[in-house]
Amino acid sequence: MTTPARPMNALEWGMLLTLSLLWSGSFFFVAIAIREVPVFSLVTARLLGGALILCSWLAWRGIRWPREWAAWRAFFVMGLLNNAIPFGLIGWSQNHIPSGLASILNATTPLWTVLFAHFVAADERLTPAKLLGLLAGILGVMVLIGPQAFAFKDGGNLTDWLAPCAVLLATCSYAVGALYGRRFNRMGIQPMLPAALQGLMASSLMLPAALLLEHPWTLPMPSPQALASLAGLGLFSSALGYALYFRILASAGATNINLVTFLIPPTAILLGIGFLGESLAPQHIAGMALIGLGLAAIDGRLLRYFKVAR
Repeated sequence: MTTPARPMNALEWGMLLTLSLLWSGSFFFVAIAIREVPVFSLVTARLLGGALILCSWLAWRGIRWPREWAAWRAFFVMGLLNNAIPFGLIGWSQNHIPSGLASILNATTPLWTVLFAHFVAADERLTPAKLLGLLAGILGVMVLIGPQAFAFKDGGNLTDWLAPCAVLLATCSYAVGALYGRRFNRMGIQPMLPAALQGLMASSLMLPAALLLEHPWTLPMPSPQALASLAGLGLFSSALGYALYFRILASAGATNINLVTFLIPPTAILLGIGFLGESLAPQHIAGMALIGLGLAAIDGRLLRYFKVAR
């Protein structure tokens, strides 16, 4: 039996804020590395680096890997949903859209989590406030993508809307992964095991694609900046990030953990503007504001505050 979604305590909020800082840097790191490293090779390096760090920590602590087939099947599915699919889609999209915009679109993850949870999780049903938040968030996404979504009809570039749609597909994968990952708590598996082994499983999927499609051994040696970005992705965004992710998921639930995605865009936007020379249009700011209102309605804290104040 699972615990219903609830407001997080101070410790969980602290972990969530820390996680948002770790993950906001991933958009910055990817924006730098993707200029020199193809997407499958980049994702493989990130996943494998993070998995090796976490597996080394498990070995140092003497934590044994599970032997049950059900656990390894769950690690594989979680790696596919939470790593391989979304990392590949977002990495490709950042060849075509700014990192700040990618992070804003990524903030729609809780919206899909709320929607999917209504049908598969009896303890996280859709309420009127959550429905209002979902509609506001979807409107925000429409504003973010803007009229260029239909540019191809007039001879525009199809990639203009395929790239943001790829990020949205990634967020749906994240949402399904968060709901699927609740089973680790029921199975009695401590959070560090799926944090490490989902990355190991996902890298086993991405490595053949990188070797067959990109031939990384034929590519020029990446610059020190690109190598540092790959190291940052492995250590901070993957190893430390997913160690926190599964700890919060186990205690606060799928809907709460995915609120982290709204905390990510401000930092990612500032990094993109300050170091990558990116800029955002007014429609992007308006879309982020609508998504923020949607997430506030889904979370419910602001509404409860005003009710108490009255």
